[in-house]
Amino acid sequence: MFRLIFCLLFSGWAYANDTLAPKNAPEAQSFEAFMTDIRHQALDQGISNATLEQALSALTLNPKVLKFDRTQAEFSQNFWRYLGSRVSEYRLNNGAEKLKIHQQTLQKNQQKYGVPAHIVVAFWGLETNYGTYTGDLSLVRSLATLSYDQRRRDFFTKQLLALLKLIDEGKIPADAKGSWAGAMGNVQFMPTNVAAYGIDADNDGEVGLWDNTQDIFASAANFLQKIGWHRGERWGCEVSIPTNFDYQLANLKTKKTVNEWQALGVRTAQHNNLPNSTLKASLILPMGYNGPAFLTYRNFHAILRWNHSILYALSVGHLSDRLAGTSQLVAKPITEPSLSREDTVLIQTKLNQLDFDTGKPDGISGPKTRNATRQYQRVNNLPIDGYVGYQLLQQLKDISK
Repeated sequence: MFRLIFCLLFSGWAYANDTLAPKNAPEAQSFEAFMTDIRHQALDQGISNATLEQALSALTLNPKVLKFDRTQAEFSQNFWRYLGSRVSEYRLNNGAEKLKIHQQTLQKNQQKYGVPAHIVVAFWGLETNYGTYTGDLSLVRSLATLSYDQRRRDFFTKQLLALLKLIDEGKIPADAKGSWAGAMGNVQFMPTNVAAYGIDADNDGEVGLWDNTQDIFASAANFLQKIGWHRGERWGCEVSIPTNFDYQLANLKTKKTVNEWQALGVRTAQHNNLPNSTLKASLILPMGYNGPAFLTYRNFHAILRWNHSILYALSVGHLSDRLAGTSQLVAKPITEPSLSREDTVLIQTKLNQLDFDTGKPDGISGPKTRNATRQYQRVNNLPIDGYVGYQLLQQLKDISK
Protein backbone atom coordinates (compact mmCIF):
# COMPACT_ATOMS: atom_id res chain seq x y z
CA MET A 1 0.00 0.00 0.00
CA PHE A 2 0.92 3.64 -0.27
CA ARG A 3 2.40 3.59 3.14
CA LEU A 4 5.75 5.20 2.64
CA ILE A 5 6.15 3.72 6.09
CA PHE A 6 9.14 2.12 5.09
CA CYS A 7 9.36 -0.78 7.31
CA LEU A 8 12.75 -2.28 8.03
CA LEU A 9 13.33 -5.65 6.47
CA PHE A 10 13.71 -9.33 7.20
CA SER A 11 12.57 -9.16 10.78
CA GLY A 12 10.15 -10.94 13.04
CA TRP A 13 7.52 -9.32 15.21
CA ALA A 14 4.92 -11.31 17.08
CA TYR A 15 2.65 -10.17 19.88
CA ALA A 16 0.16 -12.53 21.38
CA ASN A 17 -2.74 -10.44 22.63
CA ASP A 18 -4.75 -7.28 22.21
CA THR A 19 -3.54 -5.67 25.42
CA LEU A 20 -0.52 -4.35 23.59
CA ALA A 21 0.79 -1.08 24.98
CA PRO A 22 2.14 1.64 22.70
CA LYS A 23 5.90 1.37 22.22
CA ASN A 24 7.64 3.74 24.64
CA ALA A 25 4.38 5.59 25.29
CA PRO A 26 5.05 8.43 27.73
CA GLU A 27 3.63 7.48 31.12
CA ALA A 28 2.91 11.11 31.95
CA GLN A 29 0.61 11.61 28.95
CA SER A 30 -2.61 9.73 28.38
CA PHE A 31 -4.12 9.10 24.97
CA GLU A 32 -6.75 11.74 25.71
CA ALA A 33 -4.08 14.33 26.56
CA PHE A 34 -2.18 13.44 23.40
CA MET A 35 -5.32 13.94 21.31
CA THR A 36 -5.78 17.35 22.91
CA ASP A 37 -2.34 18.25 21.57
CA ILE A 38 -3.41 16.97 18.14
CA ARG A 39 -6.46 19.23 18.26
CA HIS A 40 -4.22 22.25 18.92
CA GLN A 41 -1.95 21.34 16.03
CA ALA A 42 -4.92 20.87 13.73
CA LEU A 43 -6.45 24.21 14.71
CA ASP A 44 -3.10 25.87 14.03
CA GLN A 45 -3.25 24.42 10.51
CA GLY A 46 -6.65 25.95 9.90
CA ILE A 47 -8.76 22.84 10.38
CA SER A 48 -12.17 23.77 11.73
CA ASN A 49 -13.29 22.97 15.24
CA ALA A 50 -16.47 21.44 13.81
CA THR A 51 -14.44 18.89 11.87
CA LEU A 52 -12.33 18.08 14.92
CA GLU A 53 -15.44 17.57 17.05
CA GLN A 54 -16.91 15.26 14.43
CA ALA A 55 -13.73 13.26 13.88
CA LEU A 56 -12.07 13.14 17.30
CA SER A 57 -14.82 13.20 19.92
CA ALA A 58 -14.97 10.05 22.06
CA LEU A 59 -12.04 8.58 20.14
CA THR A 60 -10.26 5.68 21.83
CA LEU A 61 -7.03 3.79 21.29
CA ASN A 62 -7.32 0.71 19.08
CA PRO A 63 -5.04 -2.05 20.45
CA LYS A 64 -5.65 -4.20 17.35
CA VAL A 65 -3.90 -1.58 15.22
CA LEU A 66 -0.81 -1.78 17.42
CA LYS A 67 -0.83 -5.56 17.12
CA PHE A 68 -1.10 -5.35 13.33
CA ASP A 69 1.81 -2.90 13.30
CA ARG A 70 3.99 -5.36 15.23
CA THR A 71 3.09 -8.40 13.11
CA GLN A 72 3.45 -7.16 9.55
CA ALA A 73 4.30 -9.92 7.09
CA GLU A 74 7.35 -7.93 6.02
CA PHE A 75 8.53 -8.41 9.62
CA SER A 76 7.63 -12.08 10.10
CA GLN A 77 7.98 -14.00 6.82
CA ASN A 78 11.02 -14.98 4.82
CA PHE A 79 11.27 -14.39 1.08
CA TRP A 80 9.75 -17.65 -0.18
CA ARG A 81 6.85 -17.61 2.24
CA TYR A 82 6.11 -13.97 1.47
CA LEU A 83 6.39 -14.38 -2.30
CA GLY A 84 4.36 -17.59 -2.36
CA SER A 85 1.44 -16.02 -0.53
CA ARG A 86 1.37 -12.95 -2.79
CA VAL A 87 2.22 -14.16 -6.26
CA SER A 88 -0.51 -16.78 -6.12
CA GLU A 89 -2.59 -18.41 -8.85
CA TYR A 90 -5.48 -16.24 -7.73
CA ARG A 91 -3.55 -13.04 -8.28
CA LEU A 92 -2.11 -14.27 -11.56
CA ASN A 93 -5.46 -15.34 -12.99
CA ASN A 94 -7.37 -12.31 -11.78
CA GLY A 95 -4.56 -9.96 -12.78
CA ALA A 96 -4.63 -11.30 -16.34
CA GLU A 97 -8.39 -10.76 -16.42
CA LYS A 98 -8.08 -7.20 -15.09
CA LEU A 99 -5.46 -6.40 -17.73
CA LYS A 100 -7.91 -7.41 -20.45
CA ILE A 101 -10.93 -5.65 -18.94
CA HIS A 102 -9.11 -2.35 -18.36
CA GLN A 103 -6.70 -2.52 -21.28
CA GLN A 104 -7.77 0.77 -22.86
CA THR A 105 -7.53 2.82 -19.65
CA LEU A 106 -4.25 1.21 -18.62
CA GLN A 107 -2.65 1.77 -22.02
CA LYS A 108 -3.75 5.40 -21.98
CA ASN A 109 -2.09 5.84 -18.59
CA GLN A 110 1.05 4.08 -19.81
CA GLN A 111 1.36 6.55 -22.67
CA LYS A 112 0.87 9.51 -20.34
CA TYR A 113 2.91 8.45 -17.30
CA GLY A 114 5.30 5.86 -18.71
CA VAL A 115 4.29 3.16 -16.21
CA PRO A 116 3.44 -0.22 -17.83
CA ALA A 117 -0.03 -1.64 -17.34
CA HIS A 118 1.26 -4.83 -15.71
CA ILE A 119 3.13 -2.78 -13.09
CA VAL A 120 0.01 -0.83 -12.08
CA VAL A 121 -2.07 -4.01 -11.96
CA ALA A 122 0.60 -5.75 -9.85
CA PHE A 123 0.41 -2.99 -7.25
CA TRP A 124 -3.37 -3.18 -7.34
CA GLY A 125 -3.24 -6.93 -6.81
CA LEU A 126 -0.84 -6.83 -3.89
CA GLU A 127 -2.53 -3.93 -2.16
CA THR A 128 -6.18 -4.98 -2.15
CA ASN A 129 -6.59 -8.14 -4.24
CA TYR A 130 -7.82 -5.95 -7.09
CA GLY A 131 -10.16 -3.98 -4.87
CA THR A 132 -11.81 -6.89 -3.07
CA TYR A 133 -10.55 -5.69 0.33
CA THR A 134 -9.73 -2.05 0.96
CA GLY A 135 -9.89 -2.16 4.77
CA ASP A 136 -12.67 -1.91 7.33
CA LEU A 137 -11.05 0.08 10.14
CA SER A 138 -11.72 3.73 10.94
CA LEU A 139 -8.97 5.77 9.32
CA VAL A 140 -9.12 8.45 12.00
CA ARG A 141 -8.92 5.97 14.88
CA SER A 142 -6.12 3.95 13.27
CA LEU A 143 -3.96 7.00 12.60
CA ALA A 144 -4.68 8.46 16.04
CA THR A 145 -3.52 5.18 17.61
CA LEU A 146 -0.34 5.02 15.55
CA SER A 147 0.36 8.69 16.24
CA TYR A 148 0.20 8.04 19.97
CA ASP A 149 2.56 5.08 19.67
CA GLN A 150 6.13 6.38 19.64
CA ARG A 151 7.57 3.82 17.22
CA ARG A 152 6.86 6.10 14.25
CA ARG A 153 5.02 8.98 15.85
CA ASP A 154 6.18 11.82 13.58
CA PHE A 155 5.17 10.02 10.40
CA PHE A 156 1.71 9.02 11.59
CA THR A 157 0.99 12.37 13.21
CA LYS A 158 1.65 13.98 9.83
CA GLN A 159 -0.74 11.49 8.22
CA LEU A 160 -3.44 12.09 10.85
CA LEU A 161 -3.30 15.85 10.36
CA ALA A 162 -3.42 15.40 6.58
CA LEU A 163 -6.49 13.17 6.93
CA LEU A 164 -8.23 15.72 9.15
CA LYS A 165 -7.55 18.38 6.53
CA LEU A 166 -9.02 16.16 3.78
CA ILE A 167 -12.11 15.65 5.94
CA ASP A 168 -12.34 19.38 6.59
CA GLU A 169 -12.19 20.03 2.83
CA GLY A 170 -14.96 17.53 2.18
CA LYS A 171 -12.73 15.21 0.17
CA ILE A 172 -12.87 12.29 2.60
CA PRO A 173 -15.79 11.47 4.93
CA ALA A 174 -15.04 11.49 8.65
CA ASP A 175 -16.15 7.86 8.93
CA ALA A 176 -13.99 6.64 6.00
CA LYS A 177 -12.52 3.18 6.49
CA GLY A 178 -9.22 1.73 5.33
CA SER A 179 -6.25 -0.30 6.46
CA TRP A 180 -4.88 -0.51 9.99
CA ALA A 181 -2.03 1.80 8.86
CA GLY A 182 -4.37 4.52 7.60
CA ALA A 183 -4.14 3.73 3.89
CA MET A 184 -7.25 4.01 1.74
CA GLY A 185 -8.81 2.91 -1.50
CA ASN A 186 -7.89 0.32 -4.13
CA VAL A 187 -4.19 1.17 -4.16
CA GLN A 188 -3.98 2.22 -0.52
CA PHE A 189 -2.97 5.86 -0.60
CA MET A 190 -1.84 7.44 2.63
CA PRO A 191 -3.57 10.79 3.33
CA THR A 192 -0.61 12.94 2.29
CA ASN A 193 -0.53 11.16 -1.05
CA VAL A 194 -4.23 11.66 -1.72
CA ALA A 195 -3.67 15.41 -1.74
CA ALA A 196 -0.31 15.36 -3.50
CA TYR A 197 -0.74 12.68 -6.18
CA GLY A 198 -4.41 11.79 -6.50
CA ILE A 199 -5.76 12.30 -10.04
CA ASP A 200 -9.34 13.13 -11.03
CA ALA A 201 -8.94 11.40 -14.40
CA ASP A 202 -12.59 11.62 -15.45
CA ASN A 203 -13.00 15.22 -14.28
CA ASP A 204 -16.00 14.51 -12.07
CA GLY A 205 -14.69 16.73 -9.29
CA GLU A 206 -13.32 14.08 -6.95
CA VAL A 207 -10.54 11.51 -6.71
CA GLY A 208 -12.42 8.22 -6.51
CA LEU A 209 -9.94 5.79 -5.01
CA TRP A 210 -12.58 3.29 -3.90
CA ASP A 211 -14.74 2.79 -6.99
CA ASN A 212 -13.40 4.76 -9.98
CA THR A 213 -10.86 2.76 -11.99
CA GLN A 214 -9.88 5.74 -14.12
CA ASP A 215 -8.89 7.70 -11.02
CA ILE A 216 -7.33 4.64 -9.36
CA PHE A 217 -5.04 3.79 -12.28
CA ALA A 218 -4.11 7.39 -13.06
CA SER A 219 -3.33 8.15 -9.42
CA ALA A 220 -1.12 5.05 -9.07
CA ALA A 221 0.75 5.78 -12.30
CA ASN A 222 1.14 9.45 -11.44
CA PHE A 223 2.57 8.62 -8.05
CA LEU A 224 5.05 6.13 -9.49
CA GLN A 225 6.19 8.63 -12.09
CA LYS A 226 6.67 11.32 -9.46
CA ILE A 227 8.70 9.08 -7.14
CA GLY A 228 11.15 8.03 -9.83
CA TRP A 229 9.75 5.52 -12.30
CA HIS A 230 11.73 5.70 -15.56
CA ARG A 231 9.86 5.06 -18.78
CA GLY A 232 11.01 2.04 -20.77
CA GLU A 233 13.17 0.49 -18.04
CA ARG A 234 12.73 -2.73 -16.08
CA TRP A 235 12.63 -2.99 -12.30
CA GLY A 236 15.22 -5.79 -12.24
CA CYS A 237 15.75 -9.47 -13.05
CA GLU A 238 16.74 -12.75 -11.48
CA VAL A 239 20.42 -13.63 -11.93
CA SER A 240 22.94 -16.27 -10.93
CA ILE A 241 26.20 -15.65 -9.07
CA PRO A 242 29.43 -17.68 -8.87
CA THR A 243 30.27 -19.72 -5.80
CA ASN A 244 33.33 -17.58 -5.02
CA PHE A 245 31.36 -14.33 -5.17
CA ASP A 246 32.07 -11.51 -2.69
CA TYR A 247 28.67 -11.45 -0.98
CA GLN A 248 29.46 -8.16 0.73
CA LEU A 249 28.67 -6.51 -2.62
CA ALA A 250 25.05 -7.65 -2.33
CA ASN A 251 23.29 -4.58 -0.97
CA LEU A 252 21.24 -1.70 -2.32
CA LYS A 253 23.96 0.85 -1.64
CA THR A 254 26.48 -0.83 -3.96
CA LYS A 255 25.74 0.22 -7.54
CA LYS A 256 27.66 -1.06 -10.53
CA THR A 257 26.95 -1.14 -14.24
CA VAL A 258 25.53 -4.32 -15.72
CA ASN A 259 28.86 -4.75 -17.51
CA GLU A 260 30.73 -4.52 -14.21
CA TRP A 261 28.49 -7.16 -12.67
CA GLN A 262 29.15 -9.35 -15.71
CA ALA A 263 32.90 -8.98 -15.09
CA LEU A 264 32.35 -10.14 -11.50
CA GLY A 265 30.77 -13.36 -12.71
CA VAL A 266 27.09 -12.45 -12.47
CA ARG A 267 24.99 -14.07 -15.21
CA THR A 268 21.35 -14.43 -16.09
CA ALA A 269 19.30 -16.92 -14.11
CA GLN A 270 19.88 -19.36 -16.98
CA HIS A 271 23.66 -18.76 -16.70
CA ASN A 272 23.91 -16.79 -19.95
CA ASN A 273 25.82 -13.52 -20.35
CA LEU A 274 24.12 -10.36 -19.17
CA PRO A 275 23.19 -7.80 -21.84
CA ASN A 276 25.86 -5.25 -22.74
CA SER A 277 24.72 -2.28 -20.68
CA THR A 278 26.04 0.63 -18.64
CA LEU A 279 22.79 0.85 -16.66
CA LYS A 280 23.50 0.96 -12.92
CA ALA A 281 22.22 -1.90 -10.81
CA SER A 282 22.42 -3.31 -7.29
CA LEU A 283 22.55 -6.98 -6.36
CA ILE A 284 20.33 -8.28 -3.57
CA LEU A 285 20.11 -11.70 -1.91
CA PRO A 286 16.78 -11.77 -0.01
CA MET A 287 17.59 -15.13 1.61
CA GLY A 288 21.35 -14.92 1.76
CA TYR A 289 23.88 -16.70 -0.41
CA ASN A 290 21.80 -19.91 -0.59
CA GLY A 291 18.75 -18.14 -1.96
CA PRO A 292 17.81 -16.37 -5.20
CA ALA A 293 19.74 -13.36 -6.50
CA PHE A 294 18.38 -10.28 -8.25
CA LEU A 295 19.91 -7.36 -10.11
CA THR A 296 17.74 -4.34 -9.35
CA TYR A 297 17.65 -1.11 -11.34
CA ARG A 298 16.48 2.38 -10.47
CA ASN A 299 12.82 1.48 -11.02
CA PHE A 300 13.18 -0.96 -8.12
CA HIS A 301 13.94 2.04 -5.92
CA ALA A 302 10.71 3.66 -7.14
CA ILE A 303 8.83 0.58 -5.94
CA LEU A 304 10.63 0.86 -2.60
CA ARG A 305 9.44 4.45 -2.29
CA TRP A 306 5.89 3.10 -2.51
CA ASN A 307 6.62 0.59 0.27
CA HIS A 308 10.12 0.36 1.70
CA SER A 309 10.23 -3.41 1.99
CA ILE A 310 12.50 -5.49 -0.22
CA LEU A 311 10.09 -8.41 0.08
CA TYR A 312 7.18 -6.28 -1.09
CA ALA A 313 9.17 -4.70 -3.93
CA LEU A 314 10.39 -8.08 -5.20
CA SER A 315 6.84 -9.41 -5.08
CA VAL A 316 5.53 -6.46 -7.10
CA GLY A 317 8.32 -6.93 -9.63
CA HIS A 318 7.82 -10.69 -9.95
CA LEU A 319 4.01 -10.46 -10.13
CA SER A 320 4.28 -7.80 -12.84
CA ASP A 321 6.70 -9.98 -14.80
CA ARG A 322 4.38 -12.97 -14.57
CA LEU A 323 1.45 -10.83 -15.73
CA ALA A 324 3.61 -9.69 -18.64
CA GLY A 325 4.17 -13.31 -19.64
CA THR A 326 7.49 -14.34 -18.12
CA SER A 327 8.02 -17.64 -16.34
CA GLN A 328 8.49 -18.53 -12.70
CA LEU A 329 11.78 -17.94 -10.91
CA VAL A 330 14.61 -20.32 -11.73
CA ALA A 331 15.85 -20.54 -8.15
CA LYS A 332 14.25 -23.35 -6.16
CA PRO A 333 12.38 -22.48 -2.96
CA ILE A 334 14.18 -23.09 0.31
CA THR A 335 12.21 -24.60 3.17
CA GLU A 336 13.25 -22.53 6.16
CA PRO A 337 11.26 -21.51 9.24
CA SER A 338 10.49 -17.81 9.53
CA LEU A 339 11.85 -15.93 12.52
CA SER A 340 9.55 -14.71 15.26
CA ARG A 341 10.16 -11.43 17.01
CA GLU A 342 11.59 -13.34 19.93
CA ASP A 343 14.00 -15.14 17.58
CA THR A 344 15.29 -11.85 16.20
CA VAL A 345 15.62 -10.39 19.70
CA LEU A 346 17.67 -13.46 20.66
CA ILE A 347 19.93 -12.98 17.62
CA GLN A 348 20.45 -9.33 18.49
CA THR A 349 21.12 -10.13 22.14
CA LYS A 350 23.67 -12.84 21.29
CA LEU A 351 25.46 -10.64 18.77
CA ASN A 352 25.67 -7.84 21.33
CA GLN A 353 27.12 -10.27 23.87
CA LEU A 354 29.77 -11.21 21.30
CA ASP A 355 30.62 -7.49 20.83
CA PHE A 356 28.88 -7.18 17.46
CA ASP A 357 26.72 -4.13 18.05
CA THR A 358 23.08 -4.41 16.97
CA GLY A 359 21.86 -1.61 19.20
CA LYS A 360 19.02 -2.24 21.63
CA PRO A 361 17.35 -5.57 20.76
CA ASP A 362 13.94 -4.77 19.30
CA GLY A 363 13.07 -7.71 17.05
CA ILE A 364 13.62 -5.73 13.83
CA SER A 365 16.58 -6.82 11.74
CA GLY A 366 17.44 -3.46 10.28
CA PRO A 367 20.74 -2.16 8.86
CA LYS A 368 22.54 -2.20 12.22
CA THR A 369 21.61 -5.84 12.84
CA ARG A 370 22.65 -6.83 9.32
CA ASN A 371 25.97 -5.00 9.69
CA ALA A 372 26.59 -6.78 12.99
CA THR A 373 25.74 -10.06 11.28
CA ARG A 374 28.33 -9.36 8.57
CA GLN A 375 30.96 -8.66 11.22
CA TYR A 376 30.10 -11.94 12.96
CA GLN A 377 30.26 -13.81 9.65
CA ARG A 378 33.62 -12.24 8.76
CA VAL A 379 35.21 -13.20 12.09
CA ASN A 380 33.89 -16.75 11.81
CA ASN A 381 34.89 -17.27 8.15
CA LEU A 382 31.28 -17.59 7.01
CA PRO A 383 29.78 -16.23 3.78
CA ILE A 384 29.39 -12.50 4.48
CA ASP A 385 25.87 -11.96 3.18
CA GLY A 386 24.37 -10.21 6.24
CA TYR A 387 21.30 -12.45 6.12
CA VAL A 388 19.45 -12.57 9.43
CA GLY A 389 17.71 -15.92 9.13
CA TYR A 390 17.15 -19.32 10.66
CA GLN A 391 20.71 -20.56 10.03
CA LEU A 392 22.18 -17.60 11.92
CA LEU A 393 19.77 -18.23 14.79
CA GLN A 394 20.93 -21.86 15.09
CA GLN A 395 24.59 -20.85 14.95
CA LEU A 396 24.17 -18.39 17.77
CA LYS A 397 22.16 -20.86 19.83
CA ASP A 398 24.95 -23.43 19.43
CA ILE A 399 27.51 -20.91 20.73
CA SER A 400 25.58 -20.54 23.98
CA LYS A 401 25.48 -24.28 24.65
